[in-house]
Amino acid sequence: MRTLFLTFSLLFVTLLLTGQAPFPSNDEINQFNASKTCVVLEDDPFSSYNSYIKDAVNACWKITPFEFITVKDFNVRRLNPAYSFLVLTQTNFDKDKSHGLYNFLNLLQGKNVNKLAEMPEICAVPLSFAGVNDLVYSWKLGGIVSFMQKHAQKILEDPSLTLRKYLKYYNKNIPGIKNKTILVEQEDLSPEISTIDRIKAIYTSKIEIVTDEEIIKAIENKTSETVILHMVGPMGDRYSGYCFIMLIGADDSELYYYNLHMIDKANPNGLLPDDLKRLER
Repeated sequence: MRTLFLTFSLLFVTLLLTGQAPFPSNDEINQFNASKTCVVLEDDPFSSYNSYIKDAVNACWKITPFEFITVKDFNVRRLNPAYSFLVLTQTNFDKDKSHGLYNFLNLLQGKNVNKLAEMPEICAVPLSFAGVNDLVYSWKLGGIVSFMQKHAQKILEDPSLTLRKYLKYYNKNIPGIKNKTILVEQEDLSPEISTIDRIKAIYTSKIEIVTDEEIIKAIENKTSETVILHMVGPMGDRYSGYCFIMLIGADDSELYYYNLHMIDKANPNGLLPDDLKRLER
């Protein structure tokens, strides 16, 4: 079970809201289709997240009308099904004994309920381990928001996709990776596959270890036949918790692979040999 926190400011004053967010019913999917999407901004005027989420939404959000609002506005409007919301939350997991917090971007449908965790959740994507600088993930928001919009459109077309493990649904796209180049950063690789030679012993298709500047350029240029690794895991001296792995198309914002694992000695933080073996099949 996930536990959601709504982040109010950089001081980490949070509202604790427990429970697993429900997936939308058919009526709630139709409400989303007719809604205005409110993009909730952080209260900090110097937030890089605010700047990047504005750029991402202005550039790509077409599925519903939208506007940018404050957390105060959100607390009022979230009860109204005429609105849907893109909102940054903090999340932890009951099975994670390290009690790590993760930043998620959530697409929620408005509903007159007491708790945030009771609002229908159309999509949720991990962004980073909580407490890290916004710039760790902010430059990826364009591709992530585009993916969330595509997912919402798929649900409108086929409501049966609202499954509890819906991100794993996209693993059907794994065969398409063989024709693309995977871009990864060095720090997102587990030690066992920390070099190209070690990678190539497992995975024979195209993969490159690059800098974040090269990945930013690929996203901005929508470089064709390219996927980027989006890895979310604990930072610093933490050696436990969850690690999330996503491969997202730079040109089409399609999700080609999703996995998560609990970090331990056998499965360290980062892309694992087992991930590459799955891609190689």
